[in-house]
Amino acid sequence: METLTLQQELDLTEIINGEEVVSPSPFSKHQIISSNLFRKIDRHVEQKGLGRVFYSPLDVILEEGLNRLQPDILFIRKNNTTIIQDWIRGVPDMVCEIVSQGSFRWDTNIKKEIYEKYGVPEYWVIIPELKIFEVFTIEEGKYKLHSYAEGEGVVTSKVIGGLEVNIKDVFEG
Repeated sequence: METLTLQQELDLTEIINGEEVVSPSPFSKHQIISSNLFRKIDRHVEQKGLGRVFYSPLDVILEEGLNRLQPDILFIRKNNTTIIQDWIRGVPDMVCEIVSQGSFRWDTNIKKEIYEKYGVPEYWVIIPELKIFEVFTIEEGKYKLHSYAEGEGVVTSKVIGGLEVNIKDVFEG
């Protein structure tokens, strides 16, 4: 039996516009936010029978060899589940990036442009240090701000029907 190294088991390498990018593992604050949000979305999606929710690391292959990303959380509608294979091969219905130290430019600009290019219907950006939560939706091929909260408040999803997230529930814990 072959033994796998930790790097082989947990590969945090993304391919962004053809370039391999290796990210460090996230800090605990990032993981708390990710798990709080995942539980909230997953519970809602399961109760309503809307599809599947996944969390990182899981490769989303938008274009083989050119763009293979690992969003922190992603949602796939029931009618889009054929993209769920060994990895996700195609366009998810929602992706969420939680900005870590050093990833601001990647998450808020570069990855946003990539998700927009491939037509990901909804893109969430969470900036923990500023307690900002933004939800963008595709309109005429471009992302437009759909919902926003800073410090406190509720954001909504256009793609995940009926989902409302009180951001205090995400940032506390």
